Amino acid sequence: MSVEQPLWRALTAYRVLTLLYALTLYAYGYDDYDHPLGAGAYMAVLTAWTALTVRMVSSAERCTLRFLVGDLTVAVVGILLTPLVDAHDRIAEGTPTLPSIWTAGAVLGFAVKGGWRWAAWASTVVCAANIIERGGFAQDTVHMLMLVWVASVAIGYVVEVARASERTLARALRIEAATRERERLARDIHDSVLQVLAMVQRRGAAIGGEATELGRMAGEQEIALRTLISTGPRDAAHEADRPEPVAPAGVALLTAEAEAPAADGAPERRDLLALLAPHAGSRVTLSGPGTPVPLPDEAATELASAVGAALDNVRVHAGDGANAWILVEDEPDEVTVTVRDDGPGIPEGRLADAEREGRLGVALSIRGRLRDLGGSAEWISAPGQGTEVELKVPRQGKTGR
Repeated sequence: MSVEQPLWRALTAYRVLTLLYALTLYAYGYDDYDHPLGAGAYMAVLTAWTALTVRMVSSAERCTLRFLVGDLTVAVVGILLTPLVDAHDRIAEGTPTLPSIWTAGAVLGFAVKGGWRWAAWASTVVCAANIIERGGFAQDTVHMLMLVWVASVAIGYVVEVARASERTLARALRIEAATRERERLARDIHDSVLQVLAMVQRRGAAIGGEATELGRMAGEQEIALRTLISTGPRDAAHEADRPEPVAPAGVALLTAEAEAPAADGAPERRDLLALLAPHAGSRVTLSGPGTPVPLPDEAATELASAVGAALDNVRVHAGDGANAWILVEDEPDEVTVTVRDDGPGIPEGRLADAEREGRLGVALSIRGRLRDLGGSAEWISAPGQGTEVELKVPRQGKTGR
């Protein structure tokens, strides 16, 4: 809902209430009018106009500039008609005009619709009409007119600020969504394409001959792809303003099925230990509770992928002969998975350097996954003493599912 919609509802209520107030004033002073029937004819027109235009001030789409000009005209006619139907002594004493404070509703309509500039213009017209009605400047008239002018301009300015804030918030949300999608794609690419290209480069260099050229080309493509996915999130602000692409029907169907909840309305849950079991082997030891560790499907899948990325780092940086241990701790509020190896460890500052170089295994495949789930990833390492990665995920997930 637009931030200004409550203002339109308030304006609608204001017009109705002030109409009742103007009718009450007319009825109370009926005998004091020089021409009560003429005043009554205007009050009938004002009542009919307010009743017929209730829907016009219920939203910005219906409240057009033509209607606002007509609304202001009704108010100004009522102000200028007052000296013709009311007694001169009553006008000199400061008796309200025929439309009374209903007039402010016409001015506020300009303020909500067009901001403070429209409000200033409409207020000036009303001020001029009141001065003509009183036949000059009177202290009480000036005070009242200044109050209307300042209030309407202030409300118009607040509306403009609210609209700007709403646009800024919407743009920020689009940027955040685009950035998260970029990071998700980067993680998937790191877990598949980049690792394959790196393997082709290493195998090509080892085999030699024509395979060397193939390995060189794979290495160039790996560097180019790493650069693309590492600079992509910074360009998300530009992509957020582009029209959202429409997914093919088949892709949309698969996405809908993947995000569909369980039949009873609760999100699907998966056993984390079952997802981690394939990693266990002669050099990887898996330890955990004797019972399943259920997590929401997305949390379990992403956490298992992060563990896989950590083990990939062990194989790449510690060598095929390194041993690794996976420890799963099932706590009431969160699940903690620790991946430890007996490799050479990570030199201080190496993780930050790798991220700047576009090697995003830690930044995206591990830390990025857990951040999206509301979790965290911590590294404890020292040269010659191995590396320990502690992965934590809230049991209910970031969204409280």
